Amino acid sequence: MIAGGGPAGAMLALLLARAGVDVTLLEKHADFLRDFRGDTIHPSTLQVLDEIGLAEAFHRLPHRKAYEMSLRTDDGQVPVADLRRLPGKYQYIAFVPQWDFLDLLTREAAAYPHFHLLMNAKVVDLVRHDGAIRGVRYRDERGEEHEIRAVLTVAADGRHSDVRRAAGLAPRRFGAPMDVVWFRLPRAEDDPEQPFLRASAGRLMVAINRETYWQLAYVIPKGGFAALEAKGVDGLRREVERLLPFLGGRTSELHGFDEAGVLSVELNRLTRWHLPGLLLIGDAAHAMSPVFGVGINLAVQDAVAAANIVGPALLRGRAPDALLARVERRRKVPTVVVQTAQRVVQERLIRPALAGPVGPIPDLTRVPVVRSLLPRFIGLGVLPEHVRLPPREKRSQQMDRKGPTRDVLQ
Repeated sequence: MIAGGGPAGAMLALLLARAGVDVTLLEKHADFLRDFRGDTIHPSTLQVLDEIGLAEAFHRLPHRKAYEMSLRTDDGQVPVADLRRLPGKYQYIAFVPQWDFLDLLTREAAAYPHFHLLMNAKVVDLVRHDGAIRGVRYRDERGEEHEIRAVLTVAADGRHSDVRRAAGLAPRRFGAPMDVVWFRLPRAEDDPEQPFLRASAGRLMVAINRETYWQLAYVIPKGGFAALEAKGVDGLRREVERLLPFLGGRTSELHGFDEAGVLSVELNRLTRWHLPGLLLIGDAAHAMSPVFGVGINLAVQDAVAAANIVGPALLRGRAPDALLARVERRRKVPTVVVQTAQRVVQERLIRPALAGPVGPIPDLTRVPVVRSLLPRFIGLGVLPEHVRLPPREKRSQQMDRKGPTRDVLQ
């Protein structure tokens, strides 16, 4: 049983179902529509999709490829990473709305007879038996409670995990100097093509090309949204015009703060990712900063590792603690490395940039080791996972994507 239909939960459910493991995926919302996200699918995830035969279907989704990353200051443009230096055929980051990505994974999972999807299912408690967690209790859209028993319960329900809270686990918090305000403005054909970070005199903004519009992330000091809102939407419009002059004639399209979303940035990690019968992955185990935009991809890598390590035992109806600990050991290393790098960027670049003028920034891509390693770090990660769990046959006819309405015993 997997709680949370985000990238980690959906990918793990797909990998287990295609291998023949009976799996129920619970999603507390009625659909996957979530706006104001970075939605970056990196080469490490593209490779996983290729390994399970979904690369072609993925690339049929509306998407935008980014081959390089850069920083724009008042002194000019500084290159950060050129992904065309990566090995393999995926030398770009694909920007895809997350709901399309999740629909793709769950639609593919629904082609296997062992997959069940329950929407509008909010976890309210855990089922415990003989000192182990043996499933969850959840509430449906009518407010009725149900119970699902399982050999293994996986918490993939995000940074505010209901499962984690019910298990009495709390992450260690490392802090963050910023929050992010997401919004969008129309895009013109002669606008810049590639995404970039703009930095100037205490202000930071990320601009992501979405073909017909710009998805913009205005970085503000931690807890600073109330002060921004007090200045009115005209204040935010002026900030956009100052940082991105080419959008000056379009800022009137932002009508109010109700069209913006606020991400309260967190950086945290559990000291223990498992209990008997319970495994936590993705943001439920480690909330990532938006620095490098790797959160989705680390979550997918967690899912692949969990499927590879625990999947064979689940096929035999078992989930030994030793295997859950092995998942944690394998995935904690890349998590610690990435979070450490994010903390360095937050403290040495973002915090000073939010506090005052941005000084000259050297072109680190002139250093051969940086030019080679940084694209790998961003695109492939520290310990890229590959799908090892073999598939079984699909069903001949797909199920209703809402899944069963009755309780499932696993």
